[in-house]
Amino acid sequence: MRTRTHIRTTVSVAVAAASALTLLTGCGAADMTKQASPFANARGSKTVTLSVQSWVGAQSNVAVAQYLLEHKLGYRVDTVQVDEVPAWDALSQGRVDAILEDWGHPDQEKRYVEDKKTIAPAGGLGVTGHIGWYVPTYLVKQHPDITNWKNLNKYASLFRTAESGGKGQLMDGSPSYVTNDKALVKNLKLDYQVVFAGSEAAQITQIKQFAKEKKPFLSYWYAPQWLFEKVPMTEVKLPPYKEGCDADPAKVACAYPRTPLQKYLNAGFAKSGGKAARFLKKFKWTTEDQNEVSLMIAEKKMKPADAAKKWVDSHPSVWKKWLS
Repeated sequence: MRTRTHIRTTVSVAVAAASALTLLTGCGAADMTKQASPFANARGSKTVTLSVQSWVGAQSNVAVAQYLLEHKLGYRVDTVQVDEVPAWDALSQGRVDAILEDWGHPDQEKRYVEDKKTIAPAGGLGVTGHIGWYVPTYLVKQHPDITNWKNLNKYASLFRTAESGGKGQLMDGSPSYVTNDKALVKNLKLDYQVVFAGSEAAQITQIKQFAKEKKPFLSYWYAPQWLFEKVPMTEVKLPPYKEGCDADPAKVACAYPRTPLQKYLNAGFAKSGGKAARFLKKFKWTTEDQNEVSLMIAEKKMKPADAAKKWVDSHPSVWKKWLS
């Protein structure tokens, strides 16, 4: 994940290749709203086009949905990688039919759902997302008070890197993620510099390398995320989130909210998409389900379709309800 208003305004090259649905990375991706699916709006064809975000949890949703649409409902499925905000434009224009994991974009919701009515809500994904700042648990055992943001300046020297300019490094993922981190550093008067790893995959590689060497790190991260199973991390407590505390992006000085992740469909597809639209509205699983597939894709380096098949084969009681 990242608000992925993160937000995940929310995922090394090796992991990107392994976790791909043969997609571009989120960092520096082109405006894919102009790159419509070759199957989109093909008359008389039974096709679905799914938007894929760059983090592995979103890829897991699409992998399972694609597998079931193709193997149980007989659809041809195309996938297109689109950054978070442009994905809403593509969905509104009908260039894609569905977004399966949105972390909250109120401006786009108002424009396309409420005003233009070109996008329709498709219900919750069943997963609650949360973004925060994390340090490795092995560091917390050495410095228990490091989990309070008020003590971060005391430990800034631990997090200095060649990229952080003499300050502590706060590691972020892709610059395409809409985050509050630069504002938080400024408004909380922290002696830190936000440094972008470049993508979720690159950030994972860096975190794993730090952990292997037992080095300190402070990172923007999010749940659900399979990496917690490999690198235990503890959240740093920021000032509590209160409704509206993040309304002005420049003045944010509070923690990220907990966000029930949502699905959205193109409004026309929601009405005339038949079994595919009904299936995507019913698609709902748990954090544990998503992490199970994500772990297979990103860590075990399985192809997304193979990971989806393995999950489908072992969880019929879950997905059969989506087909009814």
